[in-house]
Amino acid sequence: MKKLFLTIVLSVSLFFKSFADEGMWLPLLLGQQVYNDMVKKGLKLTKDQLYHINKASLKDAIIIFGGGCTGEIVSAEGLIFTNHHCGYDAIAKASSVDHNYLQNGFYAKNKGEEIPTSLSVQFLLRIDDVTALVLDSLKGLSGAERVQRQGAILANINRRMSDATQNIETRVSALFKGNQFLAFVYQRYTDIRLVGTPPESVGKFGGDTDNWEWPRHTGDFSVFRVYADPEGKPAKYAEANKPLKPKWYLPVSLKPLKDGDFAMIWGYPGGTNRYESSYGIKIATDINNPTLVKLRDMRLKYMFEEMKKDPAIKLQLASSYAGIANYWKFFDGETKQLLKYDVFGQKKKAEEKFNAWAKGKPEYENIFADWGKAYEAWTPFAKHRQYINEGIFGSPLIGFASSLIQLETALVKTGSTQADIKKAAEAANEQRKNFLAAENKLSDEHILAAVTRMFYEDVDKEQHPVGFYGNLKNTYGPLNDEATYKKYAADIFSKTIIFDDARWNAFIANPDANVLQSDPAFGYASTFYTNYSSKYLPKFQQFTAKNAEFGRIYLKGIMEMDPVKAKMMYPDATFTMRVSYGNVKSYRPRDAVFYDYVTTSKGLLEKYKAGDYEFDLPANQIELLKKKDFGQYMDPTRKDLVIGFITTNDITGGNSGSPVINNKGELIGLAFDGNYEALSHKLAFDKDLNRTICVDIRYVLWCIDKLGGGSNIIKELKLMK
Repeated sequence: MKKLFLTIVLSVSLFFKSFADEGMWLPLLLGQQVYNDMVKKGLKLTKDQLYHINKASLKDAIIIFGGGCTGEIVSAEGLIFTNHHCGYDAIAKASSVDHNYLQNGFYAKNKGEEIPTSLSVQFLLRIDDVTALVLDSLKGLSGAERVQRQGAILANINRRMSDATQNIETRVSALFKGNQFLAFVYQRYTDIRLVGTPPESVGKFGGDTDNWEWPRHTGDFSVFRVYADPEGKPAKYAEANKPLKPKWYLPVSLKPLKDGDFAMIWGYPGGTNRYESSYGIKIATDINNPTLVKLRDMRLKYMFEEMKKDPAIKLQLASSYAGIANYWKFFDGETKQLLKYDVFGQKKKAEEKFNAWAKGKPEYENIFADWGKAYEAWTPFAKHRQYINEGIFGSPLIGFASSLIQLETALVKTGSTQADIKKAAEAANEQRKNFLAAENKLSDEHILAAVTRMFYEDVDKEQHPVGFYGNLKNTYGPLNDEATYKKYAADIFSKTIIFDDARWNAFIANPDANVLQSDPAFGYASTFYTNYSSKYLPKFQQFTAKNAEFGRIYLKGIMEMDPVKAKMMYPDATFTMRVSYGNVKSYRPRDAVFYDYVTTSKGLLEKYKAGDYEFDLPANQIELLKKKDFGQYMDPTRKDLVIGFITTNDITGGNSGSPVINNKGELIGLAFDGNYEALSHKLAFDKDLNRTICVDIRYVLWCIDKLGGGSNIIKELKLMK
């Protein structure tokens, strides 16, 4: 099995041309044919310069930034570039109304001005193939038993290959739906400091209107630095810490871009599911995505109403709002593209071909009949699950109240000690502090009222918590009246102990299950949680185990059915290091429409609207751009400042902040978005329309230098002209 998958990855590019620029390749298994194709497209680096275990290589400059982004090291003193939206939460937390770095921007003039954060970054040390070890331990197992055993095996490998004393962490990733397993070994650094950020009007220019759209004019970048102890080892924040001396850092290119230039992107794509079944496509387009979009649309509406009233509230909710909004638009676009290009129909045709081949083969011939039954059993409850995750617990108050179920368990569980209860109470008290700091009661009260009504109207009545809506009707009024839900939500917010310091402190000092259970916010959370977890969560767990099993067997069968096609397959993204390659490239999204491969300051000024929530810009930026004060960052071919560009690279969420690198290994931009015409990319890659949207590195440097006065940062970089 191990050799089979090495063959798949190593020989894939023999047939790569039919896949255009599709593919997120594992650098460990970057075979000669793939490398040869990269060279043919223009790459000038050797394979060892790209990836090497024992020698410094380009992979050593690529980091996991925070919890879900990519960053890159760009100086000999541990300077990090990533996206503005990746650093957004840290920037917001460092800000106050008096020192609003989110609104006004910030650049440290020296290392002493750099601001400590709670962020961490991870460097990849090596990748080990543990496929044989895992599969040998899973022989003869299937379904839930296999899932449980696999989880235990991976956890054991992770523990064995980790070392807390060195901040070394191992995470085994299941690839090809559990047919291959690789162990990724990382080292985590926790002293990360904010060095610079543009004003939010630059970093988020275009807001939700331009999100997932091209042309784009967003300066989506921020600057951090990684520190280590005097010996270069990971350490907690300390004044004695020194900037990390990296194994490799990226030089920065000031050269103009041309249509067709080679581009590769390194990073940590979060997740794709391109080997999904037709059943999975259908449930996504019919239930999961539309429900998520509807619920997030509601939450964003009420948050935005409060944010636009007060700068302090905008700052308070900014990070949460941005996260909700990002994938609200994504899943809306994904659904439209999946339907437009009939991905369901394409999947069905492939499955029909597989079924014809599978006849007479016991391991495979009944897969789709059984798979269909599994989806049929789960589908009636899929909307309920979305409502729990995106609606009921989408209310911050109810989300926090649900966390108190752990405290309730400690209070009522037979055998719980006073130490157990004290520990749970202290944890709840700490969580409450974080919750209150982020909570906006007005928007949240509206969200709670709205989602309670939406659940009543949208979710099958037989799945409602027993007696809940009957009691609501008897106490507050008709269930088809908006006022009923508003009164109910107002009651919860006014009577819960969670917002009452005196009552809360008394409760924490002497935790009592009766007090907690009688609280209206906890009662609401507990009612919906218990209803779902006792009746529908087991169904979901059964479904996911079967879905995983059928997916694994189907992919195994596909490889047996068509060995040639098997050689064209690459593993789905799993938030593990990947490299994609392609070209800077213009495109035609529809009839009579042509999109250039770059945007410039001319277009930025055309979009600018003074005082607008999404399209405002700093006054000094307008002045500098109108004077064409571009300095060394001007594009000589356009006599303008290039803001963004697009490439054909294959990326997904998690690649935010990824370096876009030219054929010589030089940084030319930061990836930050995809285009709306190809938002099906998690489930299906569009070889003609897929584009990655990037901020041009020359605009990043111009913002730091000319706009922000951070010339000290520029001096750290190795500029290639």
